[in-house]
Amino acid sequence: MKKEKLKIAQVAPLWVSIPPEKYGGIERIVHYLTEELVKRGHEVTLFASGDSKTKAKLVSVYPRALKKDNIPWTDPFWNLENLSRAFQIGDQFDIIHSHLDLWALFFQELTKTPCLHTFHNPLYTSSITDPKRLPTRLKMFKVHRKTTFGCFISKSQRKLCPVKFPHNWVVYNGIDISQFKFNPKPEDYFAWIARIDPYKGIENAIMAAKKAGVKLFFAGRLDKSRRSYFKERIKPHLGRKIKYLGELSQKDLSDFYGNAKAVLYPIEWHEPFGLIMTEAMACGTPVIAFDRGSVPEVVKDKKTGFVVPMLDKKGRKNIDGIVKAIHKIDEIKREDCRKWVERKFTYQKMTDKYEEIYYKVIEIKKKNL
Repeated sequence: MKKEKLKIAQVAPLWVSIPPEKYGGIERIVHYLTEELVKRGHEVTLFASGDSKTKAKLVSVYPRALKKDNIPWTDPFWNLENLSRAFQIGDQFDIIHSHLDLWALFFQELTKTPCLHTFHNPLYTSSITDPKRLPTRLKMFKVHRKTTFGCFISKSQRKLCPVKFPHNWVVYNGIDISQFKFNPKPEDYFAWIARIDPYKGIENAIMAAKKAGVKLFFAGRLDKSRRSYFKERIKPHLGRKIKYLGELSQKDLSDFYGNAKAVLYPIEWHEPFGLIMTEAMACGTPVIAFDRGSVPEVVKDKKTGFVVPMLDKKGRKNIDGIVKAIHKIDEIKREDCRKWVERKFTYQKMTDKYEEIYYKVIEIKKKNL
């Protein structure tokens, strides 16, 4: 039976425009999902910054990305105004889809329209001193868990979450593979890309590259808060073989990934999902990564790269494991990397899954009214 088209509200964070000019993983996902839903005939309203570009109806409470006015990530007020606007007219929609972490929890019970949350950020307690004591953010999820429809972006993220939601699903993030050219013949360098941060594994990548004797070109956003870290811990390593390219735009990414022999991704945190890994593999570039978070789900070990235990048998950081994988990288067929992403991680497949969930959530909500 053909299902009726839906009226959908997509509520995005306001710090970065949709689509993002450079950094912005959540915003890129919102962009892909919104545009594909419009293409499929749904009536979509996007609540985002005023400088966003979309074929959906755009509603904005702020004229441009908050980042452009130096409004910090810790300031939630314009995003609360954004959610308030969406829920004020919530009865106009069949479903509201929030990409704003926990903030929609406080609005979702004020309307009969169901609200679906995608949890783009981690929901686990390993970063706090007492693992039995939930931080307030997770307590709020627990308070509202029975009325919350939640989407995790990996099985790992769901497994690590101490809050158990009665209605929850896993939807992998998808990318636009047409933006990533397949390159069967890379150049002689390895790559690392992410926001410059210790837990993103930049120092691990540098150590492994130096130990393996290979070139490492790395790129990513450098926030003000990390400039001293960069100066003290990263800059001393720069030279002929270790180069920092700055923050790349979307159009530069394909060549950066595709020309690399592999992307090194020795992260030290349980990342819910790494778009970088899928983007690299779409170009045919294998990924060498530590087995944290979603890595074993995104990278097919020994087929599209190497998933390396983060600790060796003596409990030390396993830089040697990354080095061994670097030396074996020619065993990976770059065609297999591309095929893997085509099969698992396109934005069309992501949208298929979200569409399916929208209808389920609407039906569940109707039964419970």
